[in-house]
Amino acid sequence: MTDTLLSSATREVTIGHDRPFVVIGERINPTGRKALAAEMVAGDYDRVVADALAQVEAGATVLDVNAGIPLADEPAILAEAVRRVQAVVDVPLSIDSSVVAALESGLAAYDGKALVNSVTGEEDRLESVLPLVARHGAAVVAITNDENGIDEDPDVRFEVARRIVQRAADHGIAAADVVVDPLVMPIGAVATAGRQVVTLVRRLRDELGVNTTCGASNIAFGLPHRPGINAAFLAMSIGAGLSSAITNPLEAQVREAVMAADVLTGNDAHCARWIAQHRSPEDAAVRRGGRRRAARAG
Repeated sequence: MTDTLLSSATREVTIGHDRPFVVIGERINPTGRKALAAEMVAGDYDRVVADALAQVEAGATVLDVNAGIPLADEPAILAEAVRRVQAVVDVPLSIDSSVVAALESGLAAYDGKALVNSVTGEEDRLESVLPLVARHGAAVVAITNDENGIDEDPDVRFEVARRIVQRAADHGIAAADVVVDPLVMPIGAVATAGRQVVTLVRRLRDELGVNTTCGASNIAFGLPHRPGINAAFLAMSIGAGLSSAITNPLEAQVREAVMAADVLTGNDAHCARWIAQHRSPEDAAVRRGGRRRAARAG
């Protein structure tokens, strides 16, 4: 199976179908967060730093960094956010923007092999983003829409993914460095959204052999108790072959679903991480006491 290697200056993370699921923390994004947007424009990155630390503490192994603020100097803000985050955590980063100049600025500030978020199937986007990805030796998120928008037919989105993978190869970017986003629509608006993703993820794994990611929190947009739906969606999608997701690691139900899915897909060897997370202090004390008694008896 395909492995996608990402790195910071000191740490490597691999996205792969036979590896633990990779949680890409979504919180460093000013969209819908007015206070964060205002702070970033003013040069205040304290909340960015706090979000980075909290997400890594909660188990994120990659962080998405976005600075999409209308009328702001996005290239400068994104580069500074990348520098501030790299100064406090050692996980790789996903550099997230729809503005090519901002991607360029963020990549220039980054130390390691980043994930570029993102490229779509539009011709002008392919020709502006893929050379940038190749020049920086990065990996890239391939979003499965093109000039015709987002098609509800998973077969159409699969063909967009295939074309992006082929075009990436033309620029010297290996399929292993293309992480496909099947596009998650809100289930409250598109009743088949969950089935679409599961169907497409399976084909992307089995036929294209690529790794996948998605904005998992989109599935529950507009609905109450979003973490419950997000957690169920992640478990289903991981079972179908999803290998990473941009999501909120601070949601306890999401963390639990991801860890349980790793157990059930065989990607938590001997259930070690699950046991370590859920063994009570009392259990640990009993085990230590048993080992001491056995040592004395021996």
